[in-house]
Amino acid sequence: MLVALAGIRLLLPEDLPGGVWGLNLVVGVVAVLDGLLATSPRRLEVGRDLPAQIALGAPVVGGWGLRTPPGGAGPVGWASAGAPPWGPPPRPGRVGVLTRREARLATPVRPGRRGRFEPGRVTLRVAGPLGLLARQRTVDVPGQLKVVPAFPSRADAELRLARARRLELGLRTVRLTGTGTDFDQLREYTPDDDFRRIDWAATARSTTPVVRTYRAERNQTVLVLVDVGRTTAGRVADVPRLEHLLDATFALVTVATGVGERVGVIAFDDRVRATVPPSHRGDQLARVVDATYQLEPALIETDFREAFSHALGAHRRRTTFVIATDLNEATVSATLVPALPLVLRDHRVVVAAVADPEVAAWAGAPAGDEASAYRRAAATSALERREGLSARLTGLGATVVDAAPGVLAGRLVDTFLQARGGRPL
Repeated sequence: MLVALAGIRLLLPEDLPGGVWGLNLVVGVVAVLDGLLATSPRRLEVGRDLPAQIALGAPVVGGWGLRTPPGGAGPVGWASAGAPPWGPPPRPGRVGVLTRREARLATPVRPGRRGRFEPGRVTLRVAGPLGLLARQRTVDVPGQLKVVPAFPSRADAELRLARARRLELGLRTVRLTGTGTDFDQLREYTPDDDFRRIDWAATARSTTPVVRTYRAERNQTVLVLVDVGRTTAGRVADVPRLEHLLDATFALVTVATGVGERVGVIAFDDRVRATVPPSHRGDQLARVVDATYQLEPALIETDFREAFSHALGAHRRRTTFVIATDLNEATVSATLVPALPLVLRDHRVVVAAVADPEVAAWAGAPAGDEASAYRRAAATSALERREGLSARLTGLGATVVDAAPGVLAGRLVDTFLQARGGRPL
């Protein structure tokens, strides 16, 4: 339209009195009329179009649903402010003339952190029929996005669960003795028995050696204590340690509840921040995810004694405590080791930690120059200190599972199944 008006002006004589002003007036009047003919943004109905929840780092296409008045609307432009976890704001978009009553405005979403977020406001701009003028309005569009922790070990956990169920079926068909930790019976020793199973008190009262047999332990209570203190804020494989600990926790909950055991979770730093009571319900994993997805590592020291006291107050019977933390020398020596006697006396304790594969790679890399030699020496020293902490905890009676991301979840599940009376998968 503007190009056509400019062409008309070129055809007019240059000395035409008031020609420019007259043309400007015509353009102005046409533009105003065009704006008046544009559909008011207030007549457009906008609603959020987002999934109920997504996993951290998973790409998803979100957007808005747009409802127009009868007769449709002219070209509609839109822009949305980006929320902090969503990355940079999406570029302004544009849809053509809307002749239908409904349309969908889509934009990619890839959250960068967990939690519950409310997207920013939406600005709509509706152009007139000639595109000379437009009406604009910014509106609040209610909506929430729930970003939960990623669970990369889900497939591996489900595979281990399927294998554990097959083994369970075999144990029901053929009763295997000599495995597990629950006492079953006393019987005569055979050459295939482990001599460590000999009951010397019963043997002394008999003419033949007698062994104790055990059955697979059932109806366990597993309580996962997730450390969300400062040491879990350290990044391993480009994400905080807490993400890997949550992945291992979800895997253990999946398998433990799948085989009928009761499992619960306590998240803590210097105080208890979330609690999920033990249960073997089918929706226990969803309950754990809902209780932990908003937790972030706090830059404060972890109080293991407070967490153990809280757990023991609610769980008197024999329990397997899984402590998901980091093998940090200061934390282990100053807070974990002094508090362990509270639970080691009557309960089984497993300490799960995330090993940094990059440190292991540095320790095994050749020293080609001074910088690489120093890095290798520092990494070797760090690994030795970590092994020393692991040995110290093992000596106190705890089982230590220290593995790299992607491996920790499977190792922790195998440890649970082995303690339950099966065998490592």
